[in-house]
Amino acid sequence: MISRKRFGLWLAAAVFVCGFCTAAYGGEQDTFVTGTFINGIDVGGQTVEGAKGILEKPDGYQLEILKKNGEKDIIRGSEIGYRATVTGDLGAVLAKQNEEGRVTGPAIKHEFTVDMTAAFDQAALTERIANLPCVKGEGVIRTADARISDYEEGKEFTIIKEVYGEDVEPDKVKAVITSAVAKGQNSVNLSEQGCYRNVAVTSEDPRLKEMKDMMNRCRTMKITYVFGENEEILDGSVIASWLTGFQDGQVQVDAQKALSYIQALAGKYDTAGRARVFKTVAGREVELTGPFGWQINQSHESAALIAMIQTAQSQSREPQYVQIGAQRGLDWGVTYAEVDLTNQHVYMIKDGSVVWDAPCVTGDMAKGYATPEGIYSLTYKEKDRILRGRKQADGSYEYESHVDYWMPFNGGIGFHDASWRSNFGGTIYMSGGSHGCINLPPDRAALLYEYVYKGMPVICYH
Repeated sequence: MISRKRFGLWLAAAVFVCGFCTAAYGGEQDTFVTGTFINGIDVGGQTVEGAKGILEKPDGYQLEILKKNGEKDIIRGSEIGYRATVTGDLGAVLAKQNEEGRVTGPAIKHEFTVDMTAAFDQAALTERIANLPCVKGEGVIRTADARISDYEEGKEFTIIKEVYGEDVEPDKVKAVITSAVAKGQNSVNLSEQGCYRNVAVTSEDPRLKEMKDMMNRCRTMKITYVFGENEEILDGSVIASWLTGFQDGQVQVDAQKALSYIQALAGKYDTAGRARVFKTVAGREVELTGPFGWQINQSHESAALIAMIQTAQSQSREPQYVQIGAQRGLDWGVTYAEVDLTNQHVYMIKDGSVVWDAPCVTGDMAKGYATPEGIYSLTYKEKDRILRGRKQADGSYEYESHVDYWMPFNGGIGFHDASWRSNFGGTIYMSGGSHGCINLPPDRAALLYEYVYKGMPVICYH
């Protein structure tokens, strides 16, 4: 049997323990149970009106931003001009506590959420978001896809592993936080909201491995350009330095570097428009320029070069040309027409030998119609043609002359018969010459017509 004294001690201890763990209150109360949190804010001991005042108090609001690394950032209502209005039923929360016996204590959580509408300074919030450490990216490990290593001379391309970082997508963070503030939420988890950048390509991606293998094949390939007896070799070590990536199953090549290489070849091997030394029938050497000669089609050839690189296979090639000479090393070759403007004589050279010649009359020097020097090519040849001069104000032409044989090589300048002349050669051209054409005796023009052909070199010199 327990003594009265011992029973009193036991009862006091029991009351103490129960008071520490839980407490029950009968009847309805007009205040929230101690330890009540609504939308993350402590309203314990407050009436409904008191709780509403606390919830709507600007400096009472804060948004806790949970980050991937376990750290948190805080945005406070006072920083963004926050003003909230409780639209949910706080009375219902209090009634629920009363119905459940108003139990409280360390083992019981009283956390509730009620609807709220919020107004805030959007510009201030935007600025605050922009200055969050996770958005600014200060000291943050950045997410990176697996990739091919950059070009290093003498080294193979390798795969650099992906990086799973902690950098966010700023626009998504802004949208998520703005939405949370607008709803009066007190916390937001950036990971759960998908705000972190994701790895799109891993080191196990078969396309990445294919890219690496092809780029390494490019390192060992070579492209040989052939220019007659000369060759230019584009080595794989140079090609590898032009590679910029991989797309649609093909290596990507720096187009500007490919074009620059072709331009360098053109600078070395193009002859059209450049000065060259021509040896006349008389054995004299004259320096001439002119449009005839070799000219690489740079845009087409640079595209062709890129296509060759993308095969990752060694190959030889002659460039694409806008126009070509008769042969490399001697642009006009061994078959061409030669016009000696000083001595007023024309020669037809075929396979290195003079097979035809004739006196001529060239452009009138006194009137400013001098036939220009240069290296040209025959544009075409035509019989029974009317040649006309400039059209005049009254609709007539400066001159109209019928010719049996017309062989142009420099715009409107060409060889033709001149039946209206009785004499050729000498100094007629000085003051009684043509408008720039090479006038020939009719019978000699007929023979020349049989020798010439489209594209044949025509060389005029003094």
